[in-house]
Amino acid sequence: MDILELSAFTADGKGGNPAGVAFLEMMPDDTEMLRVAADLGHSETAFLLNEGDRWRVRYFAPTIEVPFCGHATIALGAALGMRFGAGVYNLQLNDAAITVEARQDEGGNWTAALQSPETWSEPADNDLVNAVMDEFGLTKENLADGLPVRLAGTATRHLILPLARRKRLSQLGYNFEALRKIMAAHNLTTIAVVQPETPDLFHARNPFAIGGVYEDPATGAAAAAFAGYLRDINWMDAGKITIVQGEDMGRKSLLTAEFGPEKGSSIRISGAVSAL
Repeated sequence: MDILELSAFTADGKGGNPAGVAFLEMMPDDTEMLRVAADLGHSETAFLLNEGDRWRVRYFAPTIEVPFCGHATIALGAALGMRFGAGVYNLQLNDAAITVEARQDEGGNWTAALQSPETWSEPADNDLVNAVMDEFGLTKENLADGLPVRLAGTATRHLILPLARRKRLSQLGYNFEALRKIMAAHNLTTIAVVQPETPDLFHARNPFAIGGVYEDPATGAAAAAFAGYLRDINWMDAGKITIVQGEDMGRKSLLTAEFGPEKGSSIRISGAVSAL
């Protein structure tokens, strides 16, 4: 097993979300991949096996397997570029086939862009919303106008919780075990707490208690889910948004999401990658 450690969605070569990228000669059993992910200690590690015209990919957090991880896909895209050159690579996930594109600029810096699985969103159960808001100490007065609380996802499932003010977002806190139980009961991968600065610029925080991590500094899967959600609620039919995440952790991250008008269609998520 040949392992690289890279940071995805970096801002000016700093911050971002660290990920492991493990190149394999054969796919280990789940126990071994969980052990490696836990030893590395990143929110996710991607395990890659070459299958000719595609790469078989599985993602493991320190405590669970997840079906899709955006920041680890951006990291593995750059890793594939470093090993095999810039270009588009086919990836086979557990439940979806996607692509990732690796690019290198004149200064030698790598960026990557993934095409997400299809997106969806739907109203969230009131009991779930109330339980999460209680855990965060939020009231209805804290919520943003025009952005309903909803479930959204790609190959993963997220609760989108929009707040009106950046200051309240910075004050977010929770009991780890209590939120982990709520997320497990509702099959949530993260809770995407977002705050709109402008119609196309958002600040975000993403608790990931279910994966054994208090918070992610950059979450590409949640960014894709959120972009699909914005399209579904007619916030914008198509275009590009920027998400700033990780600032309150001291690991500023920049994520870009681009999408067309067709509801449910793939979201293009891109960002820069740096060595740890």
